[in-house]
Amino acid sequence: MGKGPQKRAVLIAGPTASGKSALALKLARERGGLIVNTDALQVYDGLRLLTARPSEAEMAEAPHRLYGTVPPSRRFSTGDWARAAAEVIAAEGDRELIFVGGTGLYFEALLNGFADVPDVPEAAVLAATAEVEGLDGDERGRLIAARDPLVAARLKAPDPQRVIRALAVLIATGRSLASFQDEAQAGLLKGFALERIVLNPDRDVLRARIARRFSTMLDHGAVEEVRGLLFSGLDPQLPAMKAIGVPEITAWLAGELPAEEAIERAVIATRQYAKRQRTWFRSRMADWTWIEPN
Repeated sequence: MGKGPQKRAVLIAGPTASGKSALALKLARERGGLIVNTDALQVYDGLRLLTARPSEAEMAEAPHRLYGTVPPSRRFSTGDWARAAAEVIAAEGDRELIFVGGTGLYFEALLNGFADVPDVPEAAVLAATAEVEGLDGDERGRLIAARDPLVAARLKAPDPQRVIRALAVLIATGRSLASFQDEAQAGLLKGFALERIVLNPDRDVLRARIARRFSTMLDHGAVEEVRGLLFSGLDPQLPAMKAIGVPEITAWLAGELPAEEAIERAVIATRQYAKRQRTWFRSRMADWTWIEPN
């Protein structure tokens, strides 16, 4: 008895503001596909504007999954996302899946597997954050090298988020995060026919799009979105509260920054994030199809 048709998936990566969501929606309409969020911040409820989540009208044009499904009070790890994505993959049968986003580790989980790290208690995260707070890059590097040399050897740069994550896992489990990573499971899309795309806009075009998009976010209520988060009394260390635009608008609302400076800082932070994304994609996705969008 012959095998059925091979399942298909499209993976669309690219820096922020590169047009990924528009391409995903176009393909979903043409092919009857289902769009799956592959971005670490678009999973959070309450952050539609500042994370550039698809609008309600766009989400009505094609089925979307894993958008705005997590309360901003929760930390949602790569393992959490991979488990949720696995459920979507299992539930959708033979429908073409379109994974779209800018979080490289999520694409790694799809293609190469993920480390199934146990949930880390909030107390461990707070303890790790206290150790890292106020340290510069060199000091963070020395700290993680002393506490977890296995992770330190794998970090290209000891940025605060990765160091806190590694320390929190060590505190909570007594094991190195690297040991969990070495037990990674098979990629979630094993056996799928894959189309892999990286959108790579011209640098000046992307810079202009980032500035224009943030202005549009403000026009449509980004300040009110931040007010809503602040009203909830959320811990500033939560990932949702660190989304680009949230700290800057928070400082603006608190009178710590004038509006113009807050906006400028948010735009600069977005450009810097896009640069980091490009660097990651070039190192990990060189064999994908690279497209310069119009």
